[in-house]
Amino acid sequence: MTGATSGVGAYALGNFLKRPRTRVIVGERRPHRYSPTRAGVLPLELGSLASVRAFADAVKRQLGEQHIDILVLNAGLHGSAADERSAEGYGLTFAVNHLAHFLLARLRLPHMALQRRLVITSSNIHDPPMKRIAPKSLDIAEWAHPTPNGSGVGIRSYTASKLCNLMTALSFSRLEEAKALGIRVIAFNPGLTGGSSGRDASALQVLLVRIMMRTIFPVIGLFRPEFVMNMAEHSGKMLTDVALGMIEPPADRVYVSLVKGKPTFPDPSELARDRQGQDRLWRESEAMVGLHSEPAIA
Repeated sequence: MTGATSGVGAYALGNFLKRPRTRVIVGERRPHRYSPTRAGVLPLELGSLASVRAFADAVKRQLGEQHIDILVLNAGLHGSAADERSAEGYGLTFAVNHLAHFLLARLRLPHMALQRRLVITSSNIHDPPMKRIAPKSLDIAEWAHPTPNGSGVGIRSYTASKLCNLMTALSFSRLEEAKALGIRVIAFNPGLTGGSSGRDASALQVLLVRIMMRTIFPVIGLFRPEFVMNMAEHSGKMLTDVALGMIEPPADRVYVSLVKGKPTFPDPSELARDRQGQDRLWRESEAMVGLHSEPAIA
């Protein structure tokens, strides 16, 4: 599991650990500062693809002959500046929210147990009500190498990364390898919560998020119920239920979105559903993370 140290993820982890005979392995940048009872903590810096590979190898060593039942990819940034880059030189939000999780899922998918679950946290903000911050096209080059006034910085980098998360989940659901293992792939939208402002959020970012949550989104929620605030604790429980199969989407659905605290199964945005776009994102992401295989996607 990634993103288990605060907000929705921390509540979800607590719920997992309440279950008897449950083993959880958490990736964390500062493992020496974080030691939840009964959870194994391994170092993971999502801003470094080398660290992602090392984490994947460490998980494999710890599990031995055992397989992964549930892979939850929940961590993320809420936006970054154009000059904030990953270890490999990619835009930091794109690298942390998308590339790292894409690579981790690809590396660990062959080691998942049959008929189990891959859950990627996305967001309804992939199709936001404020069209100015919405991704208008699949501008992968800009997101990977952001320019000061482009769509790969600030809140726009976040909405773009959540679109990538959703498209990645849709691609994994079509992957022949995942189908052969019977893996249920889900993109989970926890809704807007006030529980966390994301990894390394500045004081200004925290303040801006809180102001928007208390002023703009309550008004938007009157017309777009999917933007009504959810409590982080409740969204964490819903994430747990989705991961454990207690919330089961219809067979032809991948996207689970909390609306007024209840799970719904809407269509993603038109851009997210574009299969040619999904395939292009997959291919270009492969090249960026150094994977060169061509797995079959139906």
